[in-house]
Amino acid sequence: MTDAMVRLDAVNRVFRMGDVSVPVLHDVTLDVGSGECVAVVGPSGSGKSSLMNLVGLLDRPTSGRILVEGVDTGRLSPDRCAVLRNRRIGFVFQSYNLLGRHSALDNVQLPLLYAKVGRVERRRRAEAALESVGLAHRADHLPSRLSGGEQQRVAIARALVTDPGIVLADEPTGALDSNTGTEILALFRNLNRAGRTLLIITHDLGVAARCGRIVRLHDGRIASDQANTAPGLVRVPA
Repeated sequence: MTDAMVRLDAVNRVFRMGDVSVPVLHDVTLDVGSGECVAVVGPSGSGKSSLMNLVGLLDRPTSGRILVEGVDTGRLSPDRCAVLRNRRIGFVFQSYNLLGRHSALDNVQLPLLYAKVGRVERRRRAEAALESVGLAHRADHLPSRLSGGEQQRVAIARALVTDPGIVLADEPTGALDSNTGTEILALFRNLNRAGRTLLIITHDLGVAARCGRIVRLHDGRIASDQANTAPGLVRVPA
């Protein structure tokens, strides 16, 4: 195991609905090593989205600890958590989450705007991120002028533009046809080959089979955590 990029230590998450407690994660202990490509799989209701929200610092555990690059996030204020999330965690969502009235370039620049990076540097880094996903020629297009695969590439560029330690991808191929999904997975593989740490949340075992490690959730618990000795992504040409 390489150094842990993210560590969950005996994490529990319980939601309150009036007087009713609804436990969704139970005593989850998990390390994601630097440079790993890890898939988290499980049926609907298994706790995958709750786990991603916790790792992404969009939520806090009811008990247990979450460390990001060695930082105990439970000791951080909400504002410091937001800074850490902006700088060190990239997000890719199934629905892309692009701003419809803004160009691809403007969408990619958004995390840098929040980070108060200067205008010239924002544009330079956003253009480089779009170039890295093969979309430099579509920088001025609105999302409505882009295909689903192109929109997802913009979302990936946005996730990469801050040079995060880890990228979280939530069902990144769920809204795409199979051919486009394969292209996106090949892009993820190239990112992982370049040293990027990836955590992919999916219900698709075909997607999980392309990752180097598969963690299975069932009823909010880790049912298994196994290395994938022959991940399909290894065979995707660069």
